Amino acid sequence: MKNRLARLVWGIVALFLFKLSPKPFHQWRVFLLKCFGAKIGKGVHVYPGVIIWAPWNIELGDECGIASGVNLYSQGKITIGKRAVISQGAHLCAGTHDYTLPGFPLIAMPIVIGDQVWVAAEVFVHPGITISEGAVIGARSVVTKNMPAWTVCSGHPCKPIKERVFHSSIKS
Repeated sequence: MKNRLARLVWGIVALFLFKLSPKPFHQWRVFLLKCFGAKIGKGVHVYPGVIIWAPWNIELGDECGIASGVNLYSQGKITIGKRAVISQGAHLCAGTHDYTLPGFPLIAMPIVIGDQVWVAAEVFVHPGITISEGAVIGARSVVTKNMPAWTVCSGHPCKPIKERVFHSSIKS
């Protein structure tokens, strides 16, 4: 009952104070999330179009960015690392149901997004997944297994494609 009441109050606050806030008011939204128990680092950008089920199950590292249209379905804990980017329309789903039992009881499983990860537009991340440091997940991928560090991954289901390589300069 306590959880339902907290989600009701958060829903009202989210509707009137979070979603209606101007885009540049990142610190205001961070303040609201912290009031509801979110753990948030410095320089975090959370846009007003982000949907968050339970802020108390969210942990955001320094300088990460969460774009409008992202759904953080935080029935379980969702941890997003430093300088990570979650692009428009991505859906991080930290809960599912046990279809083998009557009543389909909830199973909450954490999602961990490492430092310097980019989750591109409209990616779906299943419950219990870890996307390791520096990985890039291509647009519209469906992540059903853990993804390795410093790797470009894509597809349905998402699979490692190639190593993520950095270039020291851009050639003309």
